[in-house]
Amino acid sequence: MTAPNIILATLNARYIHASLGLRYLLANLDKHGGAGLRAQAVLREYTINRAPADVVADLLATLSATPALGLPSAPVPQAAKCQVVGLGVYIWNVSQTLQVIRLLKAARPEVKVVLGGPEVSHEVDQQAICQLADFVITGWGDVSFAKLCRALLDGPPPLMKIIPGEQPALTQLALPYDEYSDADLAHRLLYVEASRGCPFKCEFCLSALDKTAWGFELDRVLAALEGLYQRGARSFKFVDRTFNLKIEHSVRILQFFLDKLPQPLHPSHRPEQADTVGAACQISPAAASKADLFLHFEVIPDHLPDRLKAQLALFPSGVLQLEVGVQTFNVTVQQTVSRRQDNAATEANLRWLLAHTHAHLHVDLIFGLPGETLHSFADGFDRLLAIAPHEIQLGILKRLRGSPITRHTAPHGIVYDTQPPYSVQQTGVVDAATVTRFARFARYWDLLANSGRFSRTLALWLGSAPATELGPTQPATDPCATARPSPFWRFWAFSDWLWQHLGATHKLTPEVLVDALFDYLSEPSQQPFTLSAHAVRQALLADYTASGARASPKALQGALPRPTPPEAKAAHTLATRQARHLSV
Repeated sequence: MTAPNIILATLNARYIHASLGLRYLLANLDKHGGAGLRAQAVLREYTINRAPADVVADLLATLSATPALGLPSAPVPQAAKCQVVGLGVYIWNVSQTLQVIRLLKAARPEVKVVLGGPEVSHEVDQQAICQLADFVITGWGDVSFAKLCRALLDGPPPLMKIIPGEQPALTQLALPYDEYSDADLAHRLLYVEASRGCPFKCEFCLSALDKTAWGFELDRVLAALEGLYQRGARSFKFVDRTFNLKIEHSVRILQFFLDKLPQPLHPSHRPEQADTVGAACQISPAAASKADLFLHFEVIPDHLPDRLKAQLALFPSGVLQLEVGVQTFNVTVQQTVSRRQDNAATEANLRWLLAHTHAHLHVDLIFGLPGETLHSFADGFDRLLAIAPHEIQLGILKRLRGSPITRHTAPHGIVYDTQPPYSVQQTGVVDAATVTRFARFARYWDLLANSGRFSRTLALWLGSAPATELGPTQPATDPCATARPSPFWRFWAFSDWLWQHLGATHKLTPEVLVDALFDYLSEPSQQPFTLSAHAVRQALLADYTASGARASPKALQGALPRPTPPEAKAAHTLATRQARHLSV
């Protein structure tokens, strides 16, 4: 085996993620670097949990075309004029990648290390990782990386270390989808795109720097998707920042996938017919299991024309997942960060999607935006919870290098962590202790609500419980201690209690959470109103048995049915988390 002259590598968050960016670089090596360059390159993907020494050992073994036996003394191939290691750097892997480069350079200082990605495209002179690298490509790397590799291998080498990425017309880019292996198709989530860029200017996002959005030629995209589908791909995650920006393209892409659904999943009538709006397919669970597609799109919340609604309504359960970035309902905060959003249309569209489609909705809120207080965030959370999306994903504002949000740092007293992912530590209206409490709140919300494991219990507790189930109340000025605090403040008080009792936010089993919920919700001294122990136990029992858990929480001992042997898993099932939400 001949040692490659080019390795393209990155550290993904999880194995299931497959780097779209690296595959673009591979696909464009010959097109923009000259024939024969792709044949000299290999792809290596790792995860952020892998030890840096192990990553470097594998890189050195690949560079020398020998089995990876350890870090030291990998021989330098005599035939190679130069060897290049290109690394994709992002906010979540920069710390681990820095360690990899230090070890790699110590073992093989002559290897040319090239960095690219959003984390190293801005503030280059302030980053230790950029100082260690030989070259840094800022911005788009599809063309520039290929040209740099050709120059390094055949000369003359570039004089500048920092290379501004060249942004070509999208027609000049080779699509990367042939670079997905059969193993990728079988075991990983495939990232695809129909457009790049974003016309909106939300200052917390790097896409605010884009002048507009650019669309690929749709026929090329659909042909590539067809190729992936014919090879067996069934899971597609579109990374377009604004999938529903150009409706003509959106409906064609959706129609492409609708045509892949087996009969009788796909109604014979087409979505152009007006009577399809608001009429979601009625499909039996057995038939739905045949719809082995999974599609993920990020959509603008206040832009759902009837043509798009008509098609969304045709997909069966378990196929569509929509990520909807609401971020904040606070109009003043929206204006501060240059976010254009019609809150009334957003709310109406979310309600429509829940009522008339089978789409699984992930709706995002960001805590720590300039000017957003805990109380105003709580109001927005309660407003969103009243709509009842399947998941409310809670994030803390992060300072992405290069994003315009930095202009608010001093005026709004924002302090960011100096280490990745540069999360907000405090603002002028939210102190550090509150940010820490919110981080725990978000983690517990994900475990209890977004997991789908406690749907009935949360509905009893945070919804409109019958008056007969409520215990005594006591007036107070603290929002957490009012006679009937809002859902946010109820969960906020529970989050504080849970931390005090468990002292942990991770490695919490369903059984630990069942017992904690029972103790908290049925104990009068824990909160200003209580639920009857019987009502709480019955809700927890229903949730626990529906989740498929098979242990025995203390709170449910004597109430659980006799365990039965687990059923064999079907060849294709709905995503577990989605299935829990759909079962309620």
